[in-house]
Amino acid sequence: MTGRRRRTARFHELPRVWLRHQAQNALAALGRLLRTPLPTFMTVAVLGVALALPGGLYVITANVEALALGWERNAALSVFMTPEAGEADARLLAQRLRRRAEVAAVHIITPQEALAEFRAYSGFDDVLAGLPENPLPFVLSIAPSPVAEDAAALERFSAELEALPQTDLVRHDAHWVRRFEAIVHLVQRLAVVLAAVLALALLLIVGNTIRLEIENRREEIRIMELVGATHAFIRRPFLYAGFWYGLLGGVLACILVIAGLLLLQAPVSRIAALYQTRFPLIGLSLPVLVAMLSGGALLGYLGSWLAVTRHLRAIRPI
Repeated sequence: MTGRRRRTARFHELPRVWLRHQAQNALAALGRLLRTPLPTFMTVAVLGVALALPGGLYVITANVEALALGWERNAALSVFMTPEAGEADARLLAQRLRRRAEVAAVHIITPQEALAEFRAYSGFDDVLAGLPENPLPFVLSIAPSPVAEDAAALERFSAELEALPQTDLVRHDAHWVRRFEAIVHLVQRLAVVLAAVLALALLLIVGNTIRLEIENRREEIRIMELVGATHAFIRRPFLYAGFWYGLLGGVLACILVIAGLLLLQAPVSRIAALYQTRFPLIGLSLPVLVAMLSGGALLGYLGSWLAVTRHLRAIRPI
């Protein structure tokens, strides 16, 4: 009975012993890397730059996408009325449109106001002064309501406005935003492709680094095999070395991306101030931060596992 209790107690202690053994191996692998700081830093620096490229591109596209979304929300519909339409027609149409659920506000721009604005920004005062009459029509600037923020609903509303007899042209300010968003989506797809290519490069870099360590410890590995060490026991320190390479590379990549955002914030704020607005840059969110760190650690571990599995087969006891 006492022997059975002892065996049960030992069985319950196995997970604790296993975790302690793993922690010892992980700390030993980290200590081995820290004893060679320059080679370790060079490898980590290469991994960090490789991880920072897709991470930084993702953050840039996220900021550009947020900027485009803000432009789209502030976009307006401009309804250019026919030259024959007068002020009474413009006010009547504006009154009708204000009752629509798709419309938040309607502002009438008179031909005189449009001409004054064009004269202020174009610099063609002499040419405009020689015109016999004002050629500009009445314009209704329509701010869409949240009901019409959907692209399909906004397109339907624009088509209805174009069908009105008083309407000559309808221009939607968000058309170019749509094209801009398409470019942003293309850049996001390129970021995914770049991340895949750099992930392969990371596997090769870590694999080559671990291969060199295996070659340097070839005699030690042969002696360990002679005394009965299993491949899992021999493989474990190298796997943790790859893990630490990848994790430290992820930490450096996060630092590089955050430093880049801090350097860009001041110029972006100055540009935004010229347009009487503010645009704080979107930084690394917690999911992205975790993805960069865990992705780097996982790639380092996989690269090490591939290298160790391959090269241990070539090493046989003396």
